[in-house]
Amino acid sequence: MFYVGYFRSGSGAGPRPLTFFYNGGPGSSTMWLHMGAFGPRRIVTASGVHTPAAPYSLINNAWSLLDATDMVFIDAPGTGFSRIAGKDKEKAFFGVDPDAYAFAEFISQFLSKYGRWNSPKYLFGESYGTPRSAVVVNELEADRSVDLNGIILLSQILSFDLSPDRPSSNPGIDLPYETVLPTYAATAWYHHKLPAEHASLDALLAEVEQFAMGEYARALAAGSDLPANERGAIAEKLHQYTGLPVDYILRADLRIDGGEFRQNLQGDGALTTGRLDTRFSGPDLDPLSQRADYDPQAAALSSAYVTAFNEYVRKDLRYGEGKAFRPSVQLYRTWNFSHQLPGQTQTFSARQGTNVMPDLANAMKLNPNLKVQLHAGYFDLATPFYQGVYEMHHLPIPQNLQANIEYRFYESGHMVYAKDASLQQLHDNVADFIRRTSRGTQ
Repeated sequence: MFYVGYFRSGSGAGPRPLTFFYNGGPGSSTMWLHMGAFGPRRIVTASGVHTPAAPYSLINNAWSLLDATDMVFIDAPGTGFSRIAGKDKEKAFFGVDPDAYAFAEFISQFLSKYGRWNSPKYLFGESYGTPRSAVVVNELEADRSVDLNGIILLSQILSFDLSPDRPSSNPGIDLPYETVLPTYAATAWYHHKLPAEHASLDALLAEVEQFAMGEYARALAAGSDLPANERGAIAEKLHQYTGLPVDYILRADLRIDGGEFRQNLQGDGALTTGRLDTRFSGPDLDPLSQRADYDPQAAALSSAYVTAFNEYVRKDLRYGEGKAFRPSVQLYRTWNFSHQLPGQTQTFSARQGTNVMPDLANAMKLNPNLKVQLHAGYFDLATPFYQGVYEMHHLPIPQNLQANIEYRFYESGHMVYAKDASLQQLHDNVADFIRRTSRGTQ
């Protein structure tokens, strides 16, 4: 497993906090957090539009987290410069449980190799890195007696049944449509597609959240018993909150998934709205498609990140000569989502998706001092911000442990740090969290 560690020298008395970082995918290297968020050097990209091709600008990062913690950026097995080998190697690593085991084993060995057992310890996962963190923290605490001070979750998804990507394949489960609605509203607000003016985004989102979990949820729960007049009223309200035409909403049976929203929001058959960051737009690949065919934000930034890391690791870190760097490996469709829940002897393979909320809950009960900080962007349609809130509010933990969870929101997307102002806020929030939870260490 390839990693890059940064330790600050001359830090004074007391063990420094230590944070392990990883991206998700599954199948992604950790160049995103490394080069875009917290590494000592970072890539400069355009905000909201496609970043022009090379040469790119790599600058000193004023918002690196090295002021608050030592940092270890880890490439998941098979990604980046990490390599797997041996018989059935894909089965040995490419799944919820074997992946978490690999990371827990890496962290345990790292603590021994560098003598960091007594350091305050943190996990920072982004996207699929958040369910990884839930499973890893439980394995570290339950199986290895390694308590952590905190876990930091960026763009969270713990229950895959809540994903807005094609929930129509799981009929009868309407929560994805409800928890994604605030993100639709934020996106339509940003692109000036709402029929009415809303001066305050925060006020709009509070209003939409109340509608989504109240009147809208009750309407969807009624199914075919919903009277026609009520169906029309709900469609009109959805029009007010999404900007989509009433007749389209009715034809969709009041249920619009993420790909359909992105394909139809800007409505002229020319622009596709971003998934990872809905502030981004790009030309439609197929104007007649039911759902968006690609993600304009991923297309806008990927080249810059891949180039920046290859340049930095080879010239500055002097690693990788003769080696190929794999930014990502296409694993999502073949990933083994089967998962053995805490306290169970049987491995469960849900038809739709994994739910690791019990893992995080178990870790918080085993270690009632464990603190959790959730970060989410309003314009993230891959892991909608309110989905993360819903998951946290439904963790099977005692009520008093809810006080261990805190929330931070940003006018940004999935990669919150892709906007400079949000990166600065993210740094300040995470640094403050680490300082408050590391028991006064320096």
